[in-house]
Amino acid sequence: MADAKTPDIEGIVPERTPKDPFLTELTRLAKDNNKIDPDLYEQYGVKRGLRNADGTGVLAGLTQIGDVHGYIVNEGEKEAIPGRLRYRGMEIEDLVAGSQKEKRHCFEETVYLLLFGELPKKKELTKFTHLLGKNRKLPEGFTENMILKAPSDNVMNKLARSVLAAYSYDKTPEDRSLKNVLRQCIGLIARFPTFAAYGYQAKSHYYDGESLYIHTPDEKLSTAENFLMLTRADKKFTKMEADLLDLCLVLHAEHGGGNNSTFTTHVVASSDTDVYSAIAAAIGSLKGLKHGGANIQVIQMMDDIKQNVKNIESENQIADYLTKIVKKEAFDGTGLIYGLGHAVYTISDPRTALIKKQASKLAKEKELDEDFAMYELVESLAPEIFQKVKKSDKKVCPNVDFYSGFVYRMLGIPTELFTPLFAVARVAGWCAHFIEENISGGRIIRPAYKSIAEKREYLKTSKR
Repeated sequence: MADAKTPDIEGIVPERTPKDPFLTELTRLAKDNNKIDPDLYEQYGVKRGLRNADGTGVLAGLTQIGDVHGYIVNEGEKEAIPGRLRYRGMEIEDLVAGSQKEKRHCFEETVYLLLFGELPKKKELTKFTHLLGKNRKLPEGFTENMILKAPSDNVMNKLARSVLAAYSYDKTPEDRSLKNVLRQCIGLIARFPTFAAYGYQAKSHYYDGESLYIHTPDEKLSTAENFLMLTRADKKFTKMEADLLDLCLVLHAEHGGGNNSTFTTHVVASSDTDVYSAIAAAIGSLKGLKHGGANIQVIQMMDDIKQNVKNIESENQIADYLTKIVKKEAFDGTGLIYGLGHAVYTISDPRTALIKKQASKLAKEKELDEDFAMYELVESLAPEIFQKVKKSDKKVCPNVDFYSGFVYRMLGIPTELFTPLFAVARVAGWCAHFIEENISGGRIIRPAYKSIAEKREYLKTSKR
């Protein structure tokens, strides 16, 4: 256990917005003057959310890195198909199966594939894994000055700050040469588990009053093993735990160029800025509740179901409560069954089947078979209930977030680390897309926005 001088965080801990009449009036003005009539979007043919009317995404770029496939367009009609996910043209199932057959971790191999476009040979993989291991430790003074002296209640904000701070520890942060950018990307990918773990330890200690544990990364351990070791007081973990976390990292490492955080990376990279700025922006995107926090909402929903359903083995009771959730009569009132549905996948999410199989094994080891059975029951009932209540024929399927939060909880990972763990994986994809944008993008991304403000004349202060 390591100790550090407690920083002065008075004023850092968020307080309620003060009751200020002027601020209240400013809030009203901001609200009233930023409303846009929804009908105008249709009038001007705006593709809201960069989506076409049928839900397909607007084609904004090309990529060789990841391919997310959940439908085809047949004679102008969107047609659902079983979901497929490819990394550099390779089926995700094949990538996972290959490493599992050889009984080794796959994330480091996946990072290599995403960055360099091909699978490493055995010697190359050993060298690359060693390179990541050597870069896991933070620069001298970084932990104390950049993390412990400025703790954050939200670990994602601390993660973004750590990335931006890393710029100051880089002797050539503005060098845009490919060799230097690769060095920066490899350094970030290697250190993300350390950034996240130390950020959580600072939050846990200074905000929650828990003991502070700052373990030194072990360069001989894999990314998954290091993350588990760094976040646990006793540094211990089982092989099954590490194997399952490695799988989660592989499944979250990349998801095409159109997901919000990766598209953010492309947008920021297209301005010809440094990699630290682009990756910090991507973290800000992933932090959003509509993007990276879905597995937390699934966990909260499942806890709510357990509290309000007398018999979680009863199909009828579960179905009745899910119906109430969709009707906005239960849980958080949004009408959403979290973990159900996806922007691209319709019939199936290929990641869900992979993580579910391993989650079942861990549930048996942790004696949580009853909880796993409840997840399976919700998974089987929810799509039909959604269609029935919404009177819709839209096909929806459980996505990877449906089981990932359950897995993280079984692994003893604190809820505050769910989204940062997502970032630990996805930074590999972000870096690959940053490189691709720099090499092949060529133009700053600048879509159009139609102004609908009426022309007004400037008035002197005395006439307002």
